[in-house]
Amino acid sequence: MENATSDLKFLLNRDYNKKIALNFVGNHYLLDKEERNYLQRKVYSTKDSEDRKSKIISLSKIKGKNLYIDGYNVLITVESICSNDESIVVCEDGVFRDVNAVFGKYKCNENTENAINSVLALVRIYKPKYVQVFFDNQVSKSGELAKLTKKIMEKQRIIGSASTAPNVDYQLINLSHETCGVVATSDSVIMDKVDNILDIPCFIHKIKDKHLSKVLVNKKK
Repeated sequence: MENATSDLKFLLNRDYNKKIALNFVGNHYLLDKEERNYLQRKVYSTKDSEDRKSKIISLSKIKGKNLYIDGYNVLITVESICSNDESIVVCEDGVFRDVNAVFGKYKCNENTENAINSVLALVRIYKPKYVQVFFDNQVSKSGELAKLTKKIMEKQRIIGSASTAPNVDYQLINLSHETCGVVATSDSVIMDKVDNILDIPCFIHKIKDKHLSKVLVNKKK
């Protein structure tokens, strides 16, 4: 994969279309679907990587600001972290991603509620003004997931809401500009169009091995 990664990077740095470049590299090295998906989500041009990294902020920067969370994007990655799934990688543009690409086929599982609790408990500590979680309504049972998220938010006394939307990207980008808010996502399209990015899975990953619940309790005191 090292040579394939290097070749794809070379082409992207010369402004080749990513889909075309990935197809060329994938065919040349006879890569399977999983290997191509890995490259798709991990490798970016140097310029894109540097631009996105410059937008990533620390958790302390969300204090007093509106926080907009890309629901499935964040949830799927955090679930993988909670289940010790090896599909999590640190990508060239500075964020954690799950390279399994399960978005359209997503189903709630035994890690779902724990992942939502972990995400909300973490951001609650840093006192955002308002938290809005969006789930794509074309995914099965998104409404139920939004209701569960809102219930957990109420239990944790977080000011905000959770809802479904037909175009989550549009909502996140527009709201972030209208309110100077922060967007929690690793979606490259969104990252390129907003000013402040929060990589929640990165922070969850850092504290997971230190027993998340204990860390959160101590931080609140």
